[in-house]
Amino acid sequence: MKTVRFNFTIAEDLLVMLKASVGDRKRSNFISAAVREKLLQLEQEKLNQTLIMGYRARRNEDAKLSKDWEDSTLEGWL
Repeated sequence: MKTVRFNFTIAEDLLVMLKASVGDRKRSNFISAAVREKLLQLEQEKLNQTLIMGYRARRNEDAKLSKDWEDSTLEGWL
């Protein structure tokens, strides 16, 4: 995978924690993995919200369809 150099600003306390936890030569990989993980999490949350909105939109349609089937199923029994 091609890599590019990227500079960014980080809170000093996070930098201290990063330096204490990750070796000098492993920081780029660590930060890349953390960013990738967070982006995948955000993507999953967006998908979940889309599904929830879809389920809510279909709720009324499904209730009507269920009622229609119930009416036709009970037809002749009552």
